[in-house]
Amino acid sequence: MVITETTYVEKAEQTILAHKNRKNERTGKPMPMVTTTKIRNLLTMATDIYNEVLNCQVDSLSDEICGRIQYLKVRFIYEAGREPSVKDFIIKADILKCVDEIKDNKKQYLLFHKYMEALVAYHRFYGGKDN
Repeated sequence: MVITETTYVEKAEQTILAHKNRKNERTGKPMPMVTTTKIRNLLTMATDIYNEVLNCQVDSLSDEICGRIQYLKVRFIYEAGREPSVKDFIIKADILKCVDEIKDNKKQYLLFHKYMEALVAYHRFYGGKDN
């Protein structure tokens, strides 16, 4: 598992620090972090599904919600393809692996959403902003 209830906060902090401290391989200059707008857009996409998952009465998610989670993964991939800093962020954060681990498990989706919130919080804490 990429994240657990006891590791998601630490993983979020490590991810943001690694993303913040990355350097261009050719020039050695610092590379820009993903913008606040981009990272909050990723969280917003996840939150739309989160609100539905909270209302589920069972631990197994419906096929409709599982389909929306798969579409969320596609949207993350699309955003990563549009912006190199988003791609680096998604790779460092293991977001696609986290989405794959959800399958139809309600608790796993709730944990994924907490992880996304932690990423946004640490991004803000360590100086993430719009460029």
